[in-house]
Amino acid sequence: MVNLGLVSAKNSLKSVYLSFRLPYFTEWGQSILVSGSDPVLGSWNVKQGLILSPFHEGHELIWCGRIAVPIGFSCEYSYYLVGNDKNVLRWEAGTKRRIVLPEGIQEGEVLELHDLWQTASEAVFFRNAFRNCIFRGAWNSDLEIPPETFQKNLDPQDSIIVQFKISCPRIEDGTSVYVTSSSNLLRQWKVQDGLKLSYVGDSFWQADCLIQKADFPVEYKYRQKDKAGNASLEIGSSRKLNLEATSKNPPRYISLSDGIFRETPWRGAGVAIPMFSIRSNDDLGVGEFLDLKLLVDWAVDSGFHLVQLLPVNDTSVHGMWWDSYPYSSLSVFALHPLYLRVQALSENMPEDIKQEILKERERLDGKDVDYEATMSAKLSIAKKVFSLEKDSILASSSFQKFFSENKDWLKPYAAFCFLRDFFETSDHTQWGRYAHYSEEKLEKFVSKDSLQYDVISFHYYIQFHLYLQLSEAAAYARKNKVVLKGDLPIGVDRNSVDTWVYPNLFRMNTSTGAPPDYFDKNGQNWGFPTYNWEEMSKDNYAWWRARLTQMAKYFTAYRIDHILGFFRIWELPEHAITGLVGKFRPSIPLSQEELEREGIWDFDRLSRPYIRQEILQEKFGEFWTVIASNFFIEYQKLCYEFKEDCNTEKKIVGKLQSSPERSLWLEKEDKLRRDLFDLLQNIVLIRDPEDARKFYPRFNLEDTSNFKDLDDHSKNVLKRLYYDYYFYRQETLWSQNALKTLPVLLNSSDMLACGEDLGLIPSCVHPVMQELGLIGLRIQRMPNEPGLEFGIPSQYSYMTVCAPSCHDCCTMRAWWEEDEERRYRFYKTVVGSNDIPPTLCVPDVAYFILQQHFEAPSMWAIYPLQDLLALKEEYTMRPAVEETINDPTNPKHYWRYRVHVTLESLLGDKDLKLTIKDLVKSSGRSYPLIGVDAHGSENTAAAPLPEKKQVENGQGMISQVINLNGFPKKESLAVL
Repeated sequence: MVNLGLVSAKNSLKSVYLSFRLPYFTEWGQSILVSGSDPVLGSWNVKQGLILSPFHEGHELIWCGRIAVPIGFSCEYSYYLVGNDKNVLRWEAGTKRRIVLPEGIQEGEVLELHDLWQTASEAVFFRNAFRNCIFRGAWNSDLEIPPETFQKNLDPQDSIIVQFKISCPRIEDGTSVYVTSSSNLLRQWKVQDGLKLSYVGDSFWQADCLIQKADFPVEYKYRQKDKAGNASLEIGSSRKLNLEATSKNPPRYISLSDGIFRETPWRGAGVAIPMFSIRSNDDLGVGEFLDLKLLVDWAVDSGFHLVQLLPVNDTSVHGMWWDSYPYSSLSVFALHPLYLRVQALSENMPEDIKQEILKERERLDGKDVDYEATMSAKLSIAKKVFSLEKDSILASSSFQKFFSENKDWLKPYAAFCFLRDFFETSDHTQWGRYAHYSEEKLEKFVSKDSLQYDVISFHYYIQFHLYLQLSEAAAYARKNKVVLKGDLPIGVDRNSVDTWVYPNLFRMNTSTGAPPDYFDKNGQNWGFPTYNWEEMSKDNYAWWRARLTQMAKYFTAYRIDHILGFFRIWELPEHAITGLVGKFRPSIPLSQEELEREGIWDFDRLSRPYIRQEILQEKFGEFWTVIASNFFIEYQKLCYEFKEDCNTEKKIVGKLQSSPERSLWLEKEDKLRRDLFDLLQNIVLIRDPEDARKFYPRFNLEDTSNFKDLDDHSKNVLKRLYYDYYFYRQETLWSQNALKTLPVLLNSSDMLACGEDLGLIPSCVHPVMQELGLIGLRIQRMPNEPGLEFGIPSQYSYMTVCAPSCHDCCTMRAWWEEDEERRYRFYKTVVGSNDIPPTLCVPDVAYFILQQHFEAPSMWAIYPLQDLLALKEEYTMRPAVEETINDPTNPKHYWRYRVHVTLESLLGDKDLKLTIKDLVKSSGRSYPLIGVDAHGSENTAAAPLPEKKQVENGQGMISQVINLNGFPKKESLAVL
């Protein structure tokens, strides 16, 4: 905010000048435009804003513009990059700027605004994770804010009033900020450290002074000085302030908005673990929200600033272990009863219930989570406590407040849970008169006079206590400056509260997934309906905004699951089981006219399964006649098609299981299913079910015999159109799609946002993420760079989270031990050694891999807890394969992994905590490695990096010290 004082109304008809000045490089045909809240700047209509003019100042391109405004003028404004027709190409991040003219400004005088483009990467430090968590002391609202800063009664003829303003979001409590300049200005300011700035709120520091015109140009820097007298000078070259020598009307006032204090990029570290995987002395069969307080303590002791979880929403769709899948939510607002601590439900727990809890804790304290038994035990105990205390709890002011703030989702959720249990299915299409949701029916159903109100209010009660317990853990994390990071699933279960209440927001005849990638050569089918984005846009994505607002009650950061889905989603027909035969939505299809122009005309041949007798004979051998008679019809000589009762993947599975002749193939049913799927997928083009004249090329169409039997001309045309469809023609469309939806998400809460950008990445994704300040994900075994088998952490960009593994792949230990040839390649390429690598992922191996990531430039290094436990041999006694959280190739995977050591034991392990903390500190994560003493010279009080030895390898320069066995010594190894 340019806070230059207030003016009296009697001067409001006189005019003064605003002069804008912004350094920014553009491409040919692009311009910078100022748009603001006042009509002189377009009233936020960008096309009516002020276009600036460019000029070169040294190597910089400066955009300038001047307008006349009345005295008394005030306005908010922002900068925009526009094309020739004033269409917005980019806009600056951060909050709106504000102009208030100086008190005493005279008619005809000029206020010159020197601004810097506010980048999205800088704006992340204004998010809640930093502002109210990690850097909480830097945003001290108790500091006195000066009411008026400009000096008066000074000779204006040979001096200019300059306002210095800098943002310091990372400053420590008790630190002062100064402007330092050449010696003559220091003498004028009469202070050794420079001109002292005052805190003016929202992390901004400001000071005003007179500078003689003869002293221009001015070179200056900002400096911070803590309570102990230690000072740090901002990095980089000096800032420069020039006056335009040729200006006929030089400014009387200059306001310098100098952006953020320039210092070494902040880098932090954290731990990731699913909520259900945590183990403590007090939990009942599964990790619980209150366990997070212990995990926060361990994170703090280990030097971490972040704890990352998987989704914690209720997934109770099937009433069995399938519900362990945390990404298939029953409600995007309700929390999962699985994570309830039942002994915290009451302060006056009866003794018999206490004994029941102890007995259940012993019974459920197994190697893995027993989902069904744990849910049953917790709900049973909770119902007993509820029956004793329901009247007092439901009448309490705290519950009434919770209910009032959450009733919009809480009432439909409770009604859904009752109807799910009553009808014994979550498929709301089977609920008779309740199949179609209405507000009127809901209000009658949840009425306090209804027969089912006790059951309805029990669900209220459970959600209330889950809210209390997670809120307590979240507040504890913030108090200890630890970011609690949640997870935003890309989809919802098709049988969920959300699809019941908002059916118009979903395409229920479709399913979401991912095309073939690192995880599965057949693609993935997640089973969620795709979103009706057109319908969602009508209320500015209110459902998404409410969802993010709810998350922000607990989390200060979040991970956007499958962020590619906000650019485009892989859409499959509802009857599909695999993820192979899908199309991108939105996308530009191949039209029949386009294909005909290229000489492609036999659309029936290309878009129906290509099944010839020789193919059946080759695939099924002597058994082919049995298969043909059961599953196919010969529609013309030697040409077959699937029968009506098995012409989809779901129908094939159903027929295989129900056919009277099942005994003929029972022993080979899995292989037969795969073979039949292969034949069903033996197509080249997918016909659009909503428009028969539009087609989509099947993924990996060249692998099909349908394609291989085509003539050369058709092959060449289809290959070219295939690569155009998947890699070129959609980029602008997808970029525009993401820029419509993602900003709504980002602006609907103050959480720090990270995007999971793994898989088949369109080229438009990373520029958009950079534009919006979204932090990407880098997993070493899944490099984004083409041609690399292993990612190079030392070359990751700053706006990333790096990790050796994640919940969707095996752990670091299991990955190391499962493939001998790959282990040799990693050892030679990344470690730089030709020796035989250890067969097991011993602590030295783990240390090397983890340290690579600690020392990466990435803003965050976040490690699965299993990978951190690999640093100590005693924690590696459990087979590595048992530590896997998810198998993406198995849609019915049981999510049940539990850490085999309690949080209390980890808190008592000083050696492990010290090893991790040393890695954090030596890599400079959350610790300044180099500061500047009070006299401006460098000091290196922080721990120095270990000594380095350069070893060249095929993926860049890796820095290491090799011991006699060929493996890096952990006490001396560092990676550039």
